[in-house]
Amino acid sequence: MLEGKALIEDTDMPVKMQIQAMSSASQALDLYDVFDCKSIAAHIKKEFDTTYGSGWQCVVGSNFGCFFTHSQGTFIYFALETLKFLIFKGASSAPAISGN
Repeated sequence: MLEGKALIEDTDMPVKMQIQAMSSASQALDLYDVFDCKSIAAHIKKEFDTTYGSGWQCVVGSNFGCFFTHSQGTFIYFALETLKFLIFKGASSAPAISGN
C-alpha cells in the first residue's frame, strides 16, 4: 500500500473522501499493472459509485488534460507513483424552472 505517498495537487473534497480516493488508487496499483490505466480507473470509479452513489468519473494517466464541471465537494487531482489521478462527480444540471 502506498498511502501517504500521494501528492494532492488540487481538491475540494472533504478529508475523509480524499483519504478514500488515495487509498482506492493505492489498492488499484496493487491489483493492476501501472500501464493498465483503464482497469485502475474502473476500479476507483466502481468503489466511489458503490460508496458515494453513482455518477463518478475517474481519469488515470501520466499525460492528459481536461476541462469539466463537477459537483461541489467531489473533486480531487493527485499524483501517486508515476500516474496522475482525477476523480470527480459530474454536476447534475438543474431542471429549468418556469414561472408566471
